[in-house]
Amino acid sequence: MILLNRKVPMMENHLSHETILTIIKFQKNEITEYHIYNLLSSHIKNQHNARILKKIADDEKKHYDFWKGYTHSEVKPNRFKIAKYYIISRLFGLTFGIKLMERGEEQAQVVYKSLESVIPEIKKIIKDEHAHEKELYILLEEERLQYVGSVVLGLNDALVELTGTLAGLTFALANTRLIALAGLITGIAAALSMAASEYLSSKAEEAKDALKSSIYTGIAYIITVVLLILPYFIVTHYLVALIITVVIALLIIFLFNYYIAIAKDLNFKKRFFEMAFISIGVACISFAIGFLIKQYIGIDI
Repeated sequence: MILLNRKVPMMENHLSHETILTIIKFQKNEITEYHIYNLLSSHIKNQHNARILKKIADDEKKHYDFWKGYTHSEVKPNRFKIAKYYIISRLFGLTFGIKLMERGEEQAQVVYKSLESVIPEIKKIIKDEHAHEKELYILLEEERLQYVGSVVLGLNDALVELTGTLAGLTFALANTRLIALAGLITGIAAALSMAASEYLSSKAEEAKDALKSSIYTGIAYIITVVLLILPYFIVTHYLVALIITVVIALLIIFLFNYYIAIAKDLNFKKRFFEMAFISIGVACISFAIGFLIKQYIGIDI
């Protein structure tokens, strides 16, 4: 997305047919994003964010009008894209939805640059407005991102601790029902303990909304616990259940880190492999400990 803050004169149509078709694609994209931002601004309660989105929508419309000066034609928006990014933004947050949408514009930026020779204004527009675009994203206030540290704490601790616990119990008990019961009790107790620890830690640091931080931590922990234990309630063979649990753990790590990488502009690969290595590493060690306990202590259930 490029923002325009200037009046656009009607251009002489001196461009090739191929270039005009490319510009029509830009025009369609801009009018589509205009409708997305406008729709979001009219359906959110936070007035601060609503004003920012309305401003972006207005800028997108100016951008559309700029391209219209070259094509001299009206272009209809992509209704599917409007619905897609509206739903994503409502479910997963404005920042994630907007940044995900804008990531798809990277290729468009390359094409923009290729047109600099025939439309010299593009170079200055990109340079002048790119910083403005970034500033608008920074201004967006979103609660779920303010408490992302608390979510990471609950999610990461649950993944490492419970994956390891379930791996150890799998070989030690070799019974899916017993493993599920022991894991559920351990998981719920750990979730309450972690939430309480987050509350006390936030209080000690005199942070605002310490209670809310602890709630985010506890909820993230409990959701992870339920997802990791679920295979043991569904599958009868304990090793198959463990494999499914590990796959679920990796999927959680992938989805969460993808979300954070998009929303906060972080390195996805580094975060994913680091978190996956720790979780699976602890699971392997715990699995070995469970095997040794069963072999040498003589527990047989």
